[in-house]
Amino acid sequence: MIVSKNAVKKFDTFTAIDNLSCTIPDGCIYGMVGSNGAGKSTFLRMISGVYRPDSGEVTIDDESIWENPAAKCQIAFIPDDVYYLANSNMNRMADLYSTVYPSFDYNTFKYLTNTFNLDPKKNLNSFSKGMRRQASTILALAARTKYIFFDETFDGLDPVMRNLVKKLICNDVVERKATAIITSHSLRELEDTCDQLALLHKGGLVLESDIGNLKTKQFKVQIAFSDEYDKSKFDGIDIVSFHKSGSVTNMIIKGEREETVTKLSMMQPLILDVLPLSLEEIFTYEMEALGYSFEGLFEEV
Repeated sequence: MIVSKNAVKKFDTFTAIDNLSCTIPDGCIYGMVGSNGAGKSTFLRMISGVYRPDSGEVTIDDESIWENPAAKCQIAFIPDDVYYLANSNMNRMADLYSTVYPSFDYNTFKYLTNTFNLDPKKNLNSFSKGMRRQASTILALAARTKYIFFDETFDGLDPVMRNLVKKLICNDVVERKATAIITSHSLRELEDTCDQLALLHKGGLVLESDIGNLKTKQFKVQIAFSDEYDKSKFDGIDIVSFHKSGSVTNMIIKGEREETVTKLSMMQPLILDVLPLSLEEIFTYEMEALGYSFEGLFEEV
């Protein structure tokens, strides 16, 4: 289990991670999204032992990762900016990984290399961006570690390869009870893959929820009344977003759907429609609530 308690990481005057606390259970796929510069990559580097928290603590299985080789043997980390040494190829990298990871499985490596149709003898720096990321995924999965961290996993992959990587990650988690953390700007990819989702903004955790609960505890309502009204009419209802045009209002609401709909129905509206939200919409409205919005930017020339 991964636990972060009030973790802080600063670079000069910039705070990348700000009192971040979360618990990531074993055997799940944990997705992380956020605004640019939210701290997703920094957090992965902290729980991989690349960065040391300036304060607070980050532990895996109750152990600190920083300068702990035994703990790091259980972590495979694929960074956003994949780098390989000159003249390296997949076979040489496999030999390197086998010296670092006692659980490295050459049979898995060969199977995945054939599955992705990559030449293990070819110089990795001659590969395209997507092929280099495929190679990193193969090596990480072949390491057979308990924890696998993917930073912008699907960046540079075509749709076929994205689906293949998602299936491999899911199978690894299910079969070995591994724990995967995925950061991505593609909410659609996380929606299909992850068990839990965390939203980061300015180094802090805005929300953390099971994917199912996240989509059922927020919903969109379109409502209209014949008389004049404003937001105060809905006191007692947790409104994330409120947009009124004429007599019609569109709202994003948090809470129990049936209870809220009953309350709204008792107001005898002219129109009452309840619609589900996609993860992208939830992300957008949560960020708007934090002031991260560019609405109206292009309305005037």
